[in-house]
Amino acid sequence: MRIILIEDHDLTRAGMKLTLQKEGFDVVAEAANGRQGLAAVERYQPDVAIVDIGLPDIDGVDVTREIKSKYPDTRVVILTLQDMEETVMAAFAAGADSYCMKDIAKENLTRALQATADGVSWLDPSIAGKVLKQLKATTPASRDTVTIHAEAGDYTEMLEAYPLTKREMEVLELIVQGCSNQEIAEKLYVTVGTVKTHVRNILSKLCVDDRAQAAVRALRTGLVA
Repeated sequence: MRIILIEDHDLTRAGMKLTLQKEGFDVVAEAANGRQGLAAVERYQPDVAIVDIGLPDIDGVDVTREIKSKYPDTRVVILTLQDMEETVMAAFAAGADSYCMKDIAKENLTRALQATADGVSWLDPSIAGKVLKQLKATTPASRDTVTIHAEAGDYTEMLEAYPLTKREMEVLELIVQGCSNQEIAEKLYVTVGTVKTHVRNILSKLCVDDRAQAAVRALRTGLVA
């Protein structure tokens, strides 16, 4: 995997580059600002560009938008200290594929990069809850399901046939808040076995393999409550 690292803080950039190289990633270029980053992307056209959202010259959101418009095959991972809903939504609207906090663990960063390179969006669990909260809307009281308006026809048909129940939505919200199965069981006054069943149903209905992917799928397809 060929990576370009666009980060204005020298120590952060150096530390991340060293970490990535130790994990076997090929850091083909690094940049201290948006203009340098865009030039590097044009030259190397990497698999993944890691973009700091708070760049000094061109905002990371605008850098992302430029990369995705000119080099759609290059995946973009946003790296930031900010977890505000508006910032996250702006990044994804610009075409970001994944969103990580700067204090992400090495193992999670590796997982995020691998997933992103494979075309699977990765959303930091600490952010996912905020995003889903912003996306939620109230459904009529007479209904006991959650409607998902998907971006692709196949997802629309699938979710119309197998909609999330309100209880599954409650479990999903707690998952993205970082709650364990035990914590979810305690909050919802159900058994851990019941929680596991709900989790399996959620992953199946959203056609994803794990909890992080479930949150991203909900974001990408327009999940509302």
